[in-house]
Amino acid sequence: MHKFELRTDMEQKEQTKRKRRLGDRSDGRLVRTLPPMAQVSPYIMPTRAAASNYFKDAIEITEIEKYIRKKRKEGLTGFGIMHVIIAAYVRAVSQRPAINRFLSGQHIYARDEHIEVSLVVKKEMTNEAPDTCVKAFLSARDTANEVYEKMNTLVSANKGAQDLDSGFDDLAKFISSIPGVFLKFVVWLLNLLDYFGLLPRKLTKLSPFHASFFITSMGSLGIPPIYHHLYNFGNIPIFVAFGAKRKQYELRKDGSVAERKYVDYTVVTDERICDGFYYASAFKLMRSYFKNPYILDEPVESIVPDID
Repeated sequence: MHKFELRTDMEQKEQTKRKRRLGDRSDGRLVRTLPPMAQVSPYIMPTRAAASNYFKDAIEITEIEKYIRKKRKEGLTGFGIMHVIIAAYVRAVSQRPAINRFLSGQHIYARDEHIEVSLVVKKEMTNEAPDTCVKAFLSARDTANEVYEKMNTLVSANKGAQDLDSGFDDLAKFISSIPGVFLKFVVWLLNLLDYFGLLPRKLTKLSPFHASFFITSMGSLGIPPIYHHLYNFGNIPIFVAFGAKRKQYELRKDGSVAERKYVDYTVVTDERICDGFYYASAFKLMRSYFKNPYILDEPVESIVPDID
């Protein structure tokens, strides 16, 4: 595992000025100074399915509900739990950049401050309503308001569209029109090009399978979160799912009973991009943001750069 370390301001400035080098991809920078175990693990665990770890936690939402009410009073209509989770992840990336890496072609790449979030948008909450995959492009410097504005613009544009078609849908329609005997070859070719980092950036921007993480809400369906598998196609290393609000009665120290509300969430991770200690530190950081979400309104003081 690649233990994080705080760097000096001079080191941070040097890291932010990195230039594109041989071996870098259009969607990521090759991480060149990994410890030996991290370099070997992609060969021991060649697929994301084989390298998946499963994590579950619960968010006590007393402060989050107050925060959400405040945001909605400020005019951020529809601001909710999903925005808080995404904003918390974005802020965590600013301090724990290794969770924003991805693996492709047995090499590990860093996205640095650039964050891509994939999610499914449904026009209406009915079985018959169409849905589509969309992707938001965020920055590790974004505040909760900026996350909301970018997500809201994206979701509103797709929900307001008559056919609910994203750029990915157009691409998927084209690929699905290829006869099955040739379609397997096309997918194989796409995987091969991706393996060597040769997929055009235009395609990886459209693809919901090429992102920092995928998030889905089970809460809107009124059920607990599932452990969603990672896709072997593409390069998403993290999948987050969160469920419906639930009540829990807890015994106080004075013997009285308190009613609290929780939201359960699950995370499936690719353990090859960073080790368990690093992941745990990132999740703990996110938990601190859930306890005090007002921090997410403040501009990030400094960005911790990933290793070279």
